[in-house]
Amino acid sequence: MRGRVAALADRRARALAPQDEGVDRRHRAKGKSDARTRIENLLDEGTFTELGLFAQHRATGFGMEKSHPPGDGVVTGWGTIDGRTVFVFAHDARIRGGALGEVFARKMHQILDLAESSGAPVIGLNDGGGARIQEGIDSLAGFGGLFARNVRVSGVIPQLSVVLGSCAGGAVYSPALTDFTFMVEGMGNMFITGPDVVREVTGEDVTQEALGGARVHADRTGVASFVAPDEETCFDDVRHLLSYLPSNNQEPPPEVPTDDPPDRRCDGLVDIVPVDDRAPYDMGRVIAEIVDDGEYLQVQETWARNIICAFARLDGKVVGIVGNQPTVFAGVLDIDSSEKAARFVRACDAFNIPLVTLVDVPGFLPGVGQEHEAIIRRGAKLLYAYCEATVPRIQVIVRKAFGGAYIVMDSKSIGADLSFAWPTNQTAVMGAEGAANIIFRKEIKAASDPERLRKSLIGKYTRELMHPYAAAERGHVDDVIDPADTRRVLIRSLAMLASKRTVIPVRKHGNVPL
Repeated sequence: MRGRVAALADRRARALAPQDEGVDRRHRAKGKSDARTRIENLLDEGTFTELGLFAQHRATGFGMEKSHPPGDGVVTGWGTIDGRTVFVFAHDARIRGGALGEVFARKMHQILDLAESSGAPVIGLNDGGGARIQEGIDSLAGFGGLFARNVRVSGVIPQLSVVLGSCAGGAVYSPALTDFTFMVEGMGNMFITGPDVVREVTGEDVTQEALGGARVHADRTGVASFVAPDEETCFDDVRHLLSYLPSNNQEPPPEVPTDDPPDRRCDGLVDIVPVDDRAPYDMGRVIAEIVDDGEYLQVQETWARNIICAFARLDGKVVGIVGNQPTVFAGVLDIDSSEKAARFVRACDAFNIPLVTLVDVPGFLPGVGQEHEAIIRRGAKLLYAYCEATVPRIQVIVRKAFGGAYIVMDSKSIGADLSFAWPTNQTAVMGAEGAANIIFRKEIKAASDPERLRKSLIGKYTRELMHPYAAAERGHVDDVIDPADTRRVLIRSLAMLASKRTVIPVRKHGNVPL
């Protein structure tokens, strides 16, 4: 027995050692850690339990018969983050570039199956070049099994993807199907076809970074939820995000004790938000003033910056906040901001996170480009997401709320449980100037002094239909509140709504306007 135990220790040591010292050196020269080190840096110290260490591929041709590295290029197992169980896999780019084969895929399938049955988050550390060509259709089938599981557990357990190297071809679709994607600048990149193929097919000369680097996906495509300058910061961000998420959809999000009083007045809000509806201000400052200790975590911060989507806490309890950002395009809704907010709303709803919507929106962005890029369909995604959400939903109209954008930003008419407004609010089909010009076009044109009449009619429309209490008088707003009381009102309202129950029609699923 002692001899076999010693042999096991020796075999385990050989399995854990680099398979090719030269490849290992080149890997580290790029600033990359190996797969197991990455997992150890992510998880609580000493908590990782590995599965499939001795697994090997079964391919017999195209040079595969000459090498059977233990683990087959992916490290899988479980551990804890802040004491909570998580499942994890990490591609080992030192073994066949991290390309996926049959056994590689089976190990990942097992991790997702265990995560589903255990009700725990799964985190993928991605650094692989797609399907393993030498294994043919078995590789493609392996990806198919992975994608099917990503979809099956979507909204059941949190799925986080971390891109730490090249992620190409079929390898990009698993991150795309997960809830949140992290990328490291200068290291992670994602694309369907790489620079060589692009150059050959289209003649375009582009680098990996310019084609699918972290900044591209953070600023232009919205594929990246978070971007970090290095692996260490990235793993800190992963742990931070998990602190806002439940382990599964049957649990509430984690609560964190706070010394920030629930009835604290937010007197600074009066100075942050100008009464002039054309004057910009930073909605981020409004959020910081309201939430616990001024702390919140933005998702997709540098994409579609005219809307803010963030996790925060009120009285220690997690909330999802959606707010128009007046400093960017005056806070209008457009195709990107609609899709960004829609995905965030659905994520919050899936994981039992109440929604607070801070409204200051002049409407949808007009223009040929927006119409031709399907603002109708894409704007409807946000409308659909809010209408479908069953978590507690509270709307706060900070300043202006015009047209269809007011409806879409979680108005009571589409199911918000409560709607509050500040005395600075204006809620109407459009601004007074535009409304008067349309309604009284003939009268203004025929007047002896058109400009004087126009100003008079603008004032009349403002006084009668856009004053701060117009929506409250008609029951579309539940109360007009002192901005300084916003935190207190939200916390009390969320406490009341904590036991909210919703009856959902029996159906297979709705048809989201994708």
